[in-house]
Amino acid sequence: MATIARISRFLTVGAGALAVLAAPVPAFAQDNNDEARLRKLEAEVRALQRRVFPGSEGRYFEPEITGQPRQNAATVATPSTTAVTDILARLDALESQIQRLTSQYEEGSFAVRELTQRVEALENRGGSSAALPAPSSTGASGSTATTPAPAAAARPDPARVAAVQAIAKPQTDDAGDDEYSYGFRLWDAGFYPEAQQQLTMFVERYPNHSRISYGRNLLGRAYLDDGKAKEAAPWFLRNYQADKAAARAGDSLLYLAETMIALDDESRACIALAEFNETYPALSAGRLKSQYDSNRAKVTCN
Repeated sequence: MATIARISRFLTVGAGALAVLAAPVPAFAQDNNDEARLRKLEAEVRALQRRVFPGSEGRYFEPEITGQPRQNAATVATPSTTAVTDILARLDALESQIQRLTSQYEEGSFAVRELTQRVEALENRGGSSAALPAPSSTGASGSTATTPAPAAAARPDPARVAAVQAIAKPQTDDAGDDEYSYGFRLWDAGFYPEAQQQLTMFVERYPNHSRISYGRNLLGRAYLDDGKAKEAAPWFLRNYQADKAAARAGDSLLYLAETMIALDDESRACIALAEFNETYPALSAGRLKSQYDSNRAKVTCN
C-alpha cells in the first residue's frame, strides 16, 4: 500500500506512470509498452531540466537522469527481476530529480521577485538609488562586502536655518490666517522655497478660507520670484479661474501674463494682457497700472 501511495504522487508529472504500475504485467509486450511510457516521462523531465538550467553560450547541461535505475544497497544485494521493480527504481530517480528542480525553481523565483521589488522601489522614489538598500556580495574568501552608501545630502546652511527660525509665526485664534501670514513673512524675507512649502500647505489645508485667493496668488509669486515660471503659471491660472471676482484674481491674471513673458510665450502673454484689460479695467487703470504698462511694453501684440 505504501508503494502504491508513493506512485500516485506522480499523477501531476504524467498519468502514464500510475497506469504502468496499476496494470498487471504478465507479458513482455505489456512490459515493453510500459517501458516506452516511462522513457517518454523521463524525456519530458529532461526537457524541463534543459529549460531550467541552460548552460553558457546556448549549450545545455547534461541531464542528470541517465535512464538507469538508481542503485542502492538493496538493489545491489538483490538484482532486479521484474519490470515493476525496475520502474519503481527509476521513479525514485524521477522523484529526486523533480524535488531538485522544484527547489531550484523556487530559489530562482524568489531572486526575481526580490529584484522586481527593488526596481519598483527605485521607480517609486523618482530614480534615486540612495533610496534602496545597498546590495551585498560575497568575495572569493567568503566574506561579505557591502557597497558603500552614497554620501548624505548636503546639510542646509546653519545661518539660513537660523534666519528662517527667527521669523515668528503668528499665534491667533484663526489658524488658517496664521499659516498664510507665516508664508507671507517667509516670502517677504526672500526665503522662497520655504514660502512655497508653507503656502502649499495653507492652500491645501484651508481651501475655503477667506485668504485663499491671496494664498494661491502669493504661492505663484513665490515660484515666479524664485525663477520657476513653469511652476508659477498653474497657480496663477487656477486662482483666476476659481473665482474671477476674488480679491487677487485680477492680480493672478496679470502675473500669468508676466509668467508667459518669462517663458518667451508672447502669444499667450498677449492673450492674458488683453483679457486682464477687458475684465479688470479699474485695475489696469488704477492699482496695477504700472505693472500692466510694464508688461505691455515687453511684448508686441496685435
